[in-house]
This record gives sequence, structure tokens and C-alpha cells, in this order.
Amino acid sequence: MFNFSGSEIVFLLLLALIILGPERLPDAVRKFGKTYAEFKKVTSGFQSELKSALDEPMREMRETADALKKAANFDLNAEPEAEPEPEPEPEPAPEPEPAVLTGLDAVVVRDAPVQQFPPREPGIDFTSANPPANPPADEPA
Repeated sequence: MFNFSGSEIVFLLLLALIILGPERLPDAVRKFGKTYAEFKKVTSGFQSELKSALDEPMREMRETADALKKAANFDLNAEPEAEPEPEPEPEPAPEPEPAVLTGLDAVVVRDAPVQQFPPREPGIDFTSANPPANPPADEPA
């Protein structure tokens, strides 16, 4: 509890001897010893009560943690205990019958005009990552 080295204890005893004097020093040391012993007894009693109060919840937590570890510990290469039955393959849907087209539905457009796009203007690079900068607003274009 008190982390004193030997030299620190000697220093404190000499200081107590100077302050209390040789007549009162033995009584003061005896009183300090009794007080320290009583303090240790109270703290050890408190520690034992605290430990006993926490033992039950800690035991339950350990049991839960062990159950969780057991559930999470499985071997991927192990053979399964019981193989599930394979589900039967679904039957393929019947092929739809070809529809017979009559009237306007039966017209086939063979020579539809193809739309032509104008050729690209030379000098404009559409693949460039940097588009040309716009001229400043005060200069005519």
C-alpha cells in the first residue's frame, strides 16, 4: 500500500523523533500500528464482500462466453452430421407457341431509312481530358 523504501522509513522515523520527542514516539508508533492493522482488516473485508458479490455474474458471463466459443468453433472441412436432402429440380417452363401474325402485325419493314449523323468537325478533340478554356467575358469571341 505505502511504497516506502528503507531510507524513506528511516527518514520518517527520525522526523517523528524530532517532532514528537523520545517520550511520545513509542505511543505514536503503537497507535499508528493499530490504526494500520484495523485499516487493512476493513479493506480486506470490503474486498472479500465485493469479490463474493461479483462472483455470480462473472460465473454466468464465463459460461456464456464458453458457450459462444463452442458455437463459433467449427471445422469447415468436417463432414456434416446429416446431409440435407437435395431439392428436386424445378420443371422447365413449356416453350410458348409461335404467334401467328395477321394484318398490320405481319408487315415487315425492310427498307427503313437509316439516320446519318454529320461528321465531326476537324480540330475538335473530344477525347481530351482538358476542354478548351472559354475566352474572358470582356474580350469578344
